[in-house]
Amino acid sequence: MTYTTDQWVLFFFFYCLCGWVWESCYVSARQHRWVNRGFLHGPLLPIYGSGAIIILLSTLRVQDSLPKIFLLGMIGSTVLEYFTGAAMEKLFHVRYWDYTSQKCNLKGYICLSSTLAWGVFSILLVRVIHPPVAMLLLRLPSAWAEPVAFVLVAGTTVDAAVSVRAAIDLREMLSRLTEENEELRRLAKRAEVVSAFAEEDLRTFRERTEVERILLADRLEAERARRGEEHALRILKREEQLEENLSRRTAAKLKALQTVSETLMGYLNRLDAGSELTGKALQERRDEIGEALERLRAQEARVRSRSVRGYMQALRILRGNPTVSTKDYGEALENLRSVGEYHKK
Repeated sequence: MTYTTDQWVLFFFFYCLCGWVWESCYVSARQHRWVNRGFLHGPLLPIYGSGAIIILLSTLRVQDSLPKIFLLGMIGSTVLEYFTGAAMEKLFHVRYWDYTSQKCNLKGYICLSSTLAWGVFSILLVRVIHPPVAMLLLRLPSAWAEPVAFVLVAGTTVDAAVSVRAAIDLREMLSRLTEENEELRRLAKRAEVVSAFAEEDLRTFRERTEVERILLADRLEAERARRGEEHALRILKREEQLEENLSRRTAAKLKALQTVSETLMGYLNRLDAGSELTGKALQERRDEIGEALERLRAQEARVRSRSVRGYMQALRILRGNPTVSTKDYGEALENLRSVGEYHKK
């Protein structure tokens, strides 16, 4: 059977929709909450539409042979999945699926079980699913096929542009959070070195600037959950809850920055009051502490300037892709999940 370009476009969007329905229902059942699955805002998963088209195109000449349908469909879909996963991670520094924990995987982008599943799906698609779908869509008058296809392409193009921008924003947010966390660690360590704390004072300073606790462990919320206050959290509107969490995290980080700043200021005052350093060495140390204080003030300004809107956009991606992972920004990703209280099950 030969199809027109418009008909191929309609097939693509139909299978994108089917893939979205399947993935959203499956992931929602596993997460015990509704998950609008996928990269796009709309109810489409292009990887399924692309996979279906590749399977249909690659098996056009072998539809009488089940082994050939299985083999060609499996190869075509697996190649698509590998290069799509690699390209998305290269562009966004984030993995939207990861088969690393599966046996016989290739760089986490594909694995044996997924590849075999594509082969089985190819047979189901070619022999069972596509024939009635083709009959249904081919009943659409040809005069309608072109405008419908055009509207779908135009709408999805806009959606893709917005979604790519959001994914790039997520990448940039994770990058900024990672740099910010490392900078706070460096400045805190510098304050420890120059201030020559007594052991008890050093312990107190570290507790007040413990980055891992501030960034990765919401102990207050965990305790509240253990006391059975989940209902109080659930009835809050999502944005209000995010504002509350973000405000608490911001206050904690600002407190840590203030502690480091006060420590460095104290050391600078001791330098000015008199120390064993003199001349050039004294000036170099003053310049060093002054630079560190400037970096602290710049970081404080960045922390205060964060908006809930940026976090909401990033969390939408995480809710739609709950298994998303990253090699470069792991800590920042977990911090972002913690702020939004969207944890892996």
